[in-house]
Amino acid sequence: MNKLRITGVIFLTVAAAAVVSSCSDKKSTGWEYARNMYDPLAFNPDQPNKHFANGQTAQTPPAHTMPVGFDEPETDYPNTPEGYQSAGLNLKNPLPLTKANLEEGKMLYAQMCTQCHGLTGKGDGSIVKLEKFPAPPSYSTGQSSRGGGMNELSDGKIFHTITYGVNMMGPHRYQLTPTERWKIVQFVHELQKLQ
Repeated sequence: MNKLRITGVIFLTVAAAAVVSSCSDKKSTGWEYARNMYDPLAFNPDQPNKHFANGQTAQTPPAHTMPVGFDEPETDYPNTPEGYQSAGLNLKNPLPLTKANLEEGKMLYAQMCTQCHGLTGKGDGSIVKLEKFPAPPSYSTGQSSRGGGMNELSDGKIFHTITYGVNMMGPHRYQLTPTERWKIVQFVHELQKLQ
């Protein structure tokens, strides 16, 4: 009988404590797990930071480093006329010519290149049609500003141009990985064949 009475008193005490504690403050969110996830301790890139000697949060990357996925062959081919010629002679597309690579190259070309070069590479993109920018030469019939026909451009010359840009075309090395650029090179070769 005593055990039953003690168990009942304990149960009622726990139940009363639970009711009282749950109804005490309606604005309380209760216990919080990992409070620093809600109030981050990290600095914003533009904030001053006393932990570095120069007082900046955003630090310059170490010399001779490259972001992940950007281990590129263009470091051997600088953005110079000599680098362009050397890339044209020595740089070959490392990707196999497959239907999947060609389709992805076509998609990337549509996203990154058609505004100026047009869907078929004739230099009739939407920006050119606004008559605000000069038309780039056609891949199949045009002449390169660096000499030679556009339909004669090699893998390396196209890759170098996508990487560094030329004339009004800006560099795309930070928007496209090397693999994506090589896929575009494959698709540009298909556009070179069009008449």
